[in-house]
Amino acid sequence: MTAMLWNLGSFIVALGILVFIHEYGHYWVAKRNGVKVLRFSVGFGKKLYSWTNKSGTEFVIGAIPLGGYVRMLDGRVDDVSEADRPFSFDQKRVGQRIAIVAAGPLANFLFAAVALLLMFLIGVAAVKPVVGSVEENSIAARSGMMAKDIIVKVGDTEVVDWQETSYAIIKNVGGIELPVSVQRDGFEVELNFDIAEWQLKDGGVLSGLGIVPLGPKPTTQLAYIEEGSAADLAGLQVSDTILAMNNEAIESWQQLVEIISNSPDQEIVTLIARGDQRLTVSVVPANRPTEEGFSNGYLGVIPKVEKLSKDYVFTHQYAILPALQKAVVETWDRTVLSFQMFGKLLTGKLGLDNLSGPISIAQGAGTSASYGLEYFLGFLAWISINLGVVNLLPLPILDGGHLMYFFIELIRGKPVSERVQEIGFRVGAFVLLMIMGIALMNDFGRL
Repeated sequence: MTAMLWNLGSFIVALGILVFIHEYGHYWVAKRNGVKVLRFSVGFGKKLYSWTNKSGTEFVIGAIPLGGYVRMLDGRVDDVSEADRPFSFDQKRVGQRIAIVAAGPLANFLFAAVALLLMFLIGVAAVKPVVGSVEENSIAARSGMMAKDIIVKVGDTEVVDWQETSYAIIKNVGGIELPVSVQRDGFEVELNFDIAEWQLKDGGVLSGLGIVPLGPKPTTQLAYIEEGSAADLAGLQVSDTILAMNNEAIESWQQLVEIISNSPDQEIVTLIARGDQRLTVSVVPANRPTEEGFSNGYLGVIPKVEKLSKDYVFTHQYAILPALQKAVVETWDRTVLSFQMFGKLLTGKLGLDNLSGPISIAQGAGTSASYGLEYFLGFLAWISINLGVVNLLPLPILDGGHLMYFFIELIRGKPVSERVQEIGFRVGAFVLLMIMGIALMNDFGRL
């Protein structure tokens, strides 16, 4: 429950920031072009709070934090007095209208660059792309990848950390084959991944390939015990070290997990070390059925982990000018990548089951926020870019659809008919709702 509330709170904060930035872009450019703004809303539905500034704009915080809007005076939907006609959106030149509509997505891209700039100034920890293990019968296993391989190149992109590796893989999904170069025993080895059947899994991009990154090694010492769990009822304590179970010496956390998982509702005689003492306790793992309906033992503990060696961890931190350059390049690269991914979804090169919705975003927000400010900034930048890209898609209900109509007007010298626009808005709303529905179904399927 605590994790869910944390994820929800982080999601609301993240989305509130990004919606405000997007709508403020529209608002700021509209005001600079002499358009009267009637309402600036973050959120929909019932008003939680509102106030009105000197120019008559009502600022609103809505109860449903899933978007926002800027309501401008517009003769197509409002009764505009003769005195107010110069301040109406529809009376502005087409170039001005294009600037006002495009300002929202552009504000998202600008915010992403600023967020990444701050992240690189603060410094963000990165991990070298060292393979911890490879899942059996996976794409990576069939390519010949091995544990301890260090990934140095994906396709035509050289990589130095797992984030760069993931982005390079995403850029190539939808294809048939992907060359991956690894460093093994001092030599560079080229592998060939068959990615035609790649799919996004719970563990992310790498999990779809069967790659498990080298990470902190769990020990058999307990770092956390869930209140009311089987471990708590048995009297286990934080810092206890599991030495043996049913007279079988425990040498790894994985070994312990296997014994617990295979022993639901069964008593296990457990030898532990507590300080200088050796104690024997009896634990009865709870029965937590799997999705397939099989019994699965559950103890309710988290192990202490050994930190990664300094040889594998480094920090991306730069002075102001290099940080600014890297932030701009990263923003551009991620924007291009987002457009490429949508293109692959539209052409069928990438399955719709790879779409993610608000639940996945909320989980990502909560996780990144728990890691620290620099990771939350990186998450905000990525989501802000995606928000900007989505809004530029040529669906009439989105900014991109309005821009499409305005560019047509610019070329032909007169506006698109209201009937055509109305039909377009209905089609756009239907397509958008369908995409959101698929994304939500995918989210629930990954829970």
